[in-house]
Amino acid sequence: MQQLSRWFPILTTFQSYNRRTLNRDLLAAAIVTVLLIPQSLAYALLAGLPAEVGLYASMVPLVVYGIFGSSSTLSVGPVAVISLMSAAALGEVTATGEVDYLSAAAALALLSGGILFLLGTLRLGMLANFLSHPVISGFITASALLIALSQLRHLLGVAAQGDTAPELLLSLWQNLNSINSLALITGVGVLIFLYWSRALAAKWLEKMGSSSSNAELFAKAAPVVGVLVTIVLSISINFEAHQVALVGAIPAGLPPLSLPHLSLPLLQSLFVPALMIAIIGYVESISVAKTLAAKRRQRIDSNQELVALGMANISSGISGGFPVSGGFSRSVVNDAAGAQTQFASLFTALGIALAALFLTPFLYYLPKTTLAATIIVAVLSLVDFSILRKTWHFAKADFIAVTLTIAVTLLMGVEPGVACGVGASLLLFIYRASKPHIAEVGLVEGTEHFRNIHRHQVKTVPEILTFRVDGRLIFSNIGVLEDRIYTGLANNSQVKHVILMCSAVNEIDWSALEVLESINSNLLDREIQLHLSEVKGPVMDCLERSSFLQKLSGGIFLSQYQAFSSVTEY
Repeated sequence: MQQLSRWFPILTTFQSYNRRTLNRDLLAAAIVTVLLIPQSLAYALLAGLPAEVGLYASMVPLVVYGIFGSSSTLSVGPVAVISLMSAAALGEVTATGEVDYLSAAAALALLSGGILFLLGTLRLGMLANFLSHPVISGFITASALLIALSQLRHLLGVAAQGDTAPELLLSLWQNLNSINSLALITGVGVLIFLYWSRALAAKWLEKMGSSSSNAELFAKAAPVVGVLVTIVLSISINFEAHQVALVGAIPAGLPPLSLPHLSLPLLQSLFVPALMIAIIGYVESISVAKTLAAKRRQRIDSNQELVALGMANISSGISGGFPVSGGFSRSVVNDAAGAQTQFASLFTALGIALAALFLTPFLYYLPKTTLAATIIVAVLSLVDFSILRKTWHFAKADFIAVTLTIAVTLLMGVEPGVACGVGASLLLFIYRASKPHIAEVGLVEGTEHFRNIHRHQVKTVPEILTFRVDGRLIFSNIGVLEDRIYTGLANNSQVKHVILMCSAVNEIDWSALEVLESINSNLLDREIQLHLSEVKGPVMDCLERSSFLQKLSGGIFLSQYQAFSSVTEY
């Protein structure tokens, strides 16, 4: 049973499930369902898919995640950034006409789900840690701006196209003479209402006597009010007769369960976009899940989340959907509404299914400008230009990586932006791994402590050169230490002892060991002894399995003070 519960966390939940928990899950599901319907429609259109596909992607994946997921509050479904990435990938693949858009979308979901599931079964959740958080923040900021620009055409009621910021802006400019005034007034009205709801609605509702939690919850559900009001206006004023674009006919019914047509060329062309979607989707989901879990003092299993998101995407692919991920806004609403367990996701899926069966005739009259306003408000909350200021002051390398990611995403599109973000993250990792902090240290008089000679008033002895290495000693950075030692010797001809303070060295590889042997040999030729101090157990184990200790010209000391004292009369 314990083994089964590891793969199916919902089994553990089921054992302690009771009526009180059921009622709270049902309430949360009802609220999230109302929020998810317009979001699903909007993000499907953003991905270039028919509106009903958004509903399909919000049913079976929710059920599957509820069964496999370790988070009690994460709500899975279409999200803005993943929808934009899907649109970019599908536009390229379907440009030749050899595969239809719907089949390619389902195949993309299957492939990204398969990648996530494979990573999860191999327990490789830590791979996401190699993506720099500032770089991810920069990519999401640029993507949010692209999404907002892409939705301006619906807000203005014009025909505009483009995958990059320059293309979108130029296309919008060329079509400004064909603005639909009714669509613009409606969209701007919804925009103003949604921003008012975010900024002031909660406070206003509290003054009216509502509790702070309920006021916050109703404020987050404001998009539903915008949808209902504009549908009523659309019917009463006859928006369709005024050429205001509507969502149109949505087939009633549940998603068809079938495998999309797959071919090797299609999978090959979709693999890289699917990999990028999988990585970005996982990072976004796990961030939301861990944030909400921390509030409840719950634990999130990163590897199980990979499996759960993988299965959710696979199920989306076989139920006529497209790639999905954990959504921030609806997950926050799910948490605020009091969702207690994964069963809330199952009940939400049931609510979406009922909507797909009975509400689609009503959704026919929903103006696309309303959905555009909803998307714009949602994605602009993701824009965070403060990351530029923060990284500029904190680390210039991070600033360069973030700026480059934002610029490439805006100017060249989503896929180059993702590739740039991943590349920048890896380059940052390699750069930092190859540049360990190495400090020349001296004795703080009156103590047994050693500190950086450039930061503290310390005692040094001309005959002793001592460095503290802050990091691993591996093939990529051992050359830096070697250069520091020889530079120090070149600047001081009196040196008789070199001491390496290894208190922060957690690992040493074979390449580094060979360089240390070379340093030891070269120092011995100059009649200079090499000593080590404060060597950690795992590092000492590695040294003992080699011949280095037998060749070492100096000694190994338990503390830096002992090493310093043994080679000086101080």
